[in-house]
Amino acid sequence: MTQNVPDIVMVPVGSIEILNPRARNRRIFEELVDSISKVGLKKPITVTATEDGYALVCGQGRLEAFIELKQTLIPAIVIDVSREEAYVLSLVENMARRNHSPLELIREVGALRDRGYTLQQVGDKLGFSHEYVSVICTMLDRGEERLLNAVERGVIPHCVAYEIAMAPDLEVQRALADAYEKGMVATSQIVAIRRLVDERAQIGKAMKSVARPHRGLKPTAASLVRTYQKEVERQKQLVRKASLTQSRLMFVVNALKRLLAEEHFVTLLRAEAMETLPLPLAERIGIAKA
Repeated sequence: MTQNVPDIVMVPVGSIEILNPRARNRRIFEELVDSISKVGLKKPITVTATEDGYALVCGQGRLEAFIELKQTLIPAIVIDVSREEAYVLSLVENMARRNHSPLELIREVGALRDRGYTLQQVGDKLGFSHEYVSVICTMLDRGEERLLNAVERGVIPHCVAYEIAMAPDLEVQRALADAYEKGMVATSQIVAIRRLVDERAQIGKAMKSVARPHRGLKPTAASLVRTYQKEVERQKQLVRKASLTQSRLMFVVNALKRLLAEEHFVTLLRAEAMETLPLPLAERIGIAKA
């Protein structure tokens, strides 16, 4: 059984437009050039015909190697797709074949969104969930350049960067990123600090108590961490007070149970017309009547 083999044609190098250009590692590129110069091109590039020539779908490195070797023609497979489809195919091919950095991933998603695709369509084309694409687009819309650079350098995971980017104040974003980079906070604490800032802003408390300890000063990693630590201590105190109150209530309940088990005490209560109890208290003690 024979298979259809696509035709390979020689295409002028100068007539090919790179729709989705990528920066390349110089050492790897030089190795590719050396390989092609010695053994030739093992796999043709893929292009689509346009009004002005051709648009590259797949094979930027091979094309640039031919340009480096001053070749005028390159073997190519010509497919029949629109310019827009060629761009998307090129983008998907690059992402599938390369170990792209987190920032490249973010920018690729943003490029598709900027071309008018919905989040669902972007996810379908790149093999990501709608929710994941939404996270990336939020980072693009709300994250500052330093935050994106930190993602690119691998200093901040993109999931942490997303949580930081959700902070409404740009200076708070920077302080949170600084705190994470310095190892002052963990991921869960980033989320807690951001929510603490948001909550205090929403209920009308002055941001200076959280992000601006003193008027005119910018929020810092240290000031946010101190605020978080104070909030943690406050909540611990609430837990201790609640535990103490619960212990005291248990003591009262047990004492009443023992007293109400004494017939003489109950007789005394009846004599004083005090034999009934509020229903919640009676239920708690376990003497409420059906």
